[in-house]
Amino acid sequence: MDSFFKISERKSNVRTEIMAGVTTFLTMAYILAVNPGILSAAGMDFSRVFAATAIAGAFATLVMGLVANLPFALAPGMGLNAFLAFTVVLGMGKTWQFALSAVFVEGLIFILLTAFNVREAIVNSIPSNLKKAISVGIGLFIAFIGLQNAGIIVADGATLVHLNPAWTSGAPIVAMIGIVIIAFMMAKGVKGAMLYGILITTVVGIPFGVTAYAGGSYLPSAPYFFPFEFTHMLSLDFVVVCFTFLFVDMFDTVGTLIGCATKADMIQEDGSIPNCKEALFADAIGTTVGAILGTSTITTFVESSSGVVAGGRTGLTAVVVAILFAISLFLEPIFGSIPSAATSPALIIVGVLMITPVKEIDFEDVTEAVPAFLCILMMIVTYSISDGIMFGILSFTILKLVTGKTKEITAMTWVVAALFLGKILLTAFAG
Repeated sequence: MDSFFKISERKSNVRTEIMAGVTTFLTMAYILAVNPGILSAAGMDFSRVFAATAIAGAFATLVMGLVANLPFALAPGMGLNAFLAFTVVLGMGKTWQFALSAVFVEGLIFILLTAFNVREAIVNSIPSNLKKAISVGIGLFIAFIGLQNAGIIVADGATLVHLNPAWTSGAPIVAMIGIVIIAFMMAKGVKGAMLYGILITTVVGIPFGVTAYAGGSYLPSAPYFFPFEFTHMLSLDFVVVCFTFLFVDMFDTVGTLIGCATKADMIQEDGSIPNCKEALFADAIGTTVGAILGTSTITTFVESSSGVVAGGRTGLTAVVVAILFAISLFLEPIFGSIPSAATSPALIIVGVLMITPVKEIDFEDVTEAVPAFLCILMMIVTYSISDGIMFGILSFTILKLVTGKTKEITAMTWVVAALFLGKILLTAFAG
């Protein structure tokens, strides 16, 4: 095992990898409930989507662990599932079978792009300062998600978000207790502080009425199988929907891989990520399989950073996550009993730890500082990793161009900038 996963070579051990895998799974297990809940709004069966979510997540993450040997986990991506349900189905009036057909085609295109090294070239084209900004932005983004999931901050029509007036009770206060618990254990050097913090906070939530046994059947349902509708495949609507899935998933995955690899200190001297092509294959194959089973686009999860922070450095971490996804098919009520108030503190602490690369960003050069800042800021306020990268790349390219520093723009960076402009024009045209 040590030889296969290169555990010692990456200065880790089996216990740490297992703890990291469990930590990652617990911080992203919410997708098992949230994804079926969102897709059921499109008319899909909750139980069958739950099964598809667990199986697709297990399969894609297993490929990541065994083939790419990286500690990252995959599952149906948030945002893309909402786009499928609320925009494509409820907004455009399409069937969910139509939407899944677009996801399936997207997955096939991804496999081709990965095979010809196009996606890997895109990853390597991201400028150094933007790579660091992406890591920082993702850290703040998932901390923001953690604050929302815990109910510490809530939506407000006047100010977009504000502090929950009831933050001193219920889930918000349990989450704050969880932050203190995890931070205390980390300060004391406790191995597995994230995992222990989640479990202890789950127990703390009982007297607050936050933690409760979910109940339900332990027998898994069967997922869908090839639920496609290709009759409108040549329509403009199909092309737009497919392109949107393709574009957002591509840059969400690119951003997450860069952010997590930066935190794990895996970025090589030339700026590349080890086994990047294999990692991109994992999400491409996962998306294709996921569509066949009946779920939205599979992508690398930002919550993988919680496992990286817990010490995960090899594919064994991902294999553990994959096993837990498979087990969750039979233990839905138990996993459903862990409240978001218990997992949110881990996301917030991860945000603290992932912000450290901000110290290495060159803020003296305005043509580097502004793109990095916009990348970080827009990732949070647009609620999208892909949009954050878009603002970063476009502002980088424009500023280098108008200041006469075009030699600092690589050929592939020009291509990526052109892709973003194409996406903006296509979206405007479709709208």
